Amino acid sequence: MAPRKFFVGGNWKCNGTSDDVKKIVTVLNEAEVPSEDDVEVVVSPPFVFLQQTKGLLRLDFAVAAQNCWVRKGGAFTGEISGAKAYFEEEMLVNLQVPWVILGHSERRALLSESNDFVADKVAYALGQGLKVIACIGETLEQREAGTTMEVVAAQTKAIAEKVSDWKNIVLAFEPVWAIGTGKVASPAQAQEVHDGLRKWLHANVGPAIAESTRIIYGGSVNGANCKELAAQPDLDGFLVGGASLKPEFVDIVKSATVKSSST
Repeated sequence: MAPRKFFVGGNWKCNGTSDDVKKIVTVLNEAEVPSEDDVEVVVSPPFVFLQQTKGLLRLDFAVAAQNCWVRKGGAFTGEISGAKAYFEEEMLVNLQVPWVILGHSERRALLSESNDFVADKVAYALGQGLKVIACIGETLEQREAGTTMEVVAAQTKAIAEKVSDWKNIVLAFEPVWAIGTGKVASPAQAQEVHDGLRKWLHANVGPAIAESTRIIYGGSVNGANCKELAAQPDLDGFLVGGASLKPEFVDIVKSATVKSSST
């Protein structure tokens, strides 16, 4: 089986202005990074800047929405549909946005999105032709209680029960206690969970899917720690938060060379 292509996603969250988008994209467009054969790069601006970002961004990088609704559009004020809306207009599909982030811990915690609800969104988005970055992760309390694998296995199980084809899913392990805190899981901690997730997929979904599914890490990834993390055998890339708004995002993309040189 072909090696898993390194994946780097940049989640801009609820940040930026139109001018900021121009500055960030200019940095990305001028950067020298590994080829598309070695790394897949996706950036996720706020919805209002999706079209602007896509129009300015280099062709070898893609864009992602930060969320989408669980079914087709209609009377759901404030939501974004992945598919057809009231007048048969399409939203994300119409904008040719190929990726969407679903299940991010901020939405799970602040908006009470359950495992089952996230799984329904993943299944619906895939059905509309979108590719999904599906986020999972444990809180500090859960890690300290020693239940990390139970938590992430339950989150993954909910998705597995509603999805049969995993080729358009990237699984993003993001320990909640490391997101935006400056704390980061050690390479050994990250590898332990990624290895556990791959073993869970092997036992519960299938060996081929376990081998081919990319499992990426998120949680205070930056230019200083990315290479050591990237060297872990079951870590297939990153979902980057704050650092994706800075020039060091380019350094994180370049960490793909650590993986390519070891294969």
